[in-house]
Amino acid sequence: MLWGLINCSRQLVLFYLAFYAVLAALFAICMQALLATMNHKYPKWQLEESLIGTNPGLGYRPMPADVEEGAMIHYAAANKTQVNEWVGRINEFLDPYRDQTMLPGGGKNQMICDFQKPPSPDNVCAFDVSKLGPCSAEQGYSYNKSAPCIFIKLNRIYGWMPEFYDDVNDLPEDMPTDLSDHIKSLPVEARKQVWVSCNGLAPADVETIGPIEYFPNRGLPTFYYPYTNRPGYLSPLVAVHFARPAVKRSINVECRVWAKNVIYRGGMRDRQGSVNFILLID
Repeated sequence: MLWGLINCSRQLVLFYLAFYAVLAALFAICMQALLATMNHKYPKWQLEESLIGTNPGLGYRPMPADVEEGAMIHYAAANKTQVNEWVGRINEFLDPYRDQTMLPGGGKNQMICDFQKPPSPDNVCAFDVSKLGPCSAEQGYSYNKSAPCIFIKLNRIYGWMPEFYDDVNDLPEDMPTDLSDHIKSLPVEARKQVWVSCNGLAPADVETIGPIEYFPNRGLPTFYYPYTNRPGYLSPLVAVHFARPAVKRSINVECRVWAKNVIYRGGMRDRQGSVNFILLID
């Protein structure tokens, strides 16, 4: 009887070993077949065929470390600890922009671009953090002056190319006047940018938000697009400087981007082409 039980146990162990070995082999075959259809340089499904689609989201930095804080940038300008926390988050975000050695290949394929000098096929455009004025690291992004800077960026979509408002007669009716005037003042080539505007959400926010400045300019230039996953690529930024916001007041801010093929939708749900956050400076 005992010998029969031992033989039965051995057979059961051998069966499960063979069973799991076959499962592991089938899993490995399936994974190899899946990986064979993938390309590490570009996604198989792009733009309209992808889940991301063709409408890029908008992001901002710095963001609160605690999710429970929500989208609120809250600090006291006289509190060095609080100021250093926000400055440290921006420094961490901008580290790859300042230190090319952090990029693949040491960032050797980065080049300085302009509207007359787009990147060559193997290069990417560098973003110059030395032209951020009061939003520079040397000035602590003006957080200690109760005039914080927020960095705005578009989320990356492979192969997406903006459609620009390069015709001043074709500007949207709801575009802020100061932005439309700025676009009209530029030569045609320099109008090829994804424009950024920030404003208070409610009338009370408009009254308390104060003057706003944009660095190094008010848009994301055409020569950064399309994104094609080249090594060393860094998203272009717009540093938004809130020069004199009211203190001890919660200011609801909305920043949005302007391009013909960017859909805008405000509100708390299903927001598109814009981002919302709260400024509160004690």
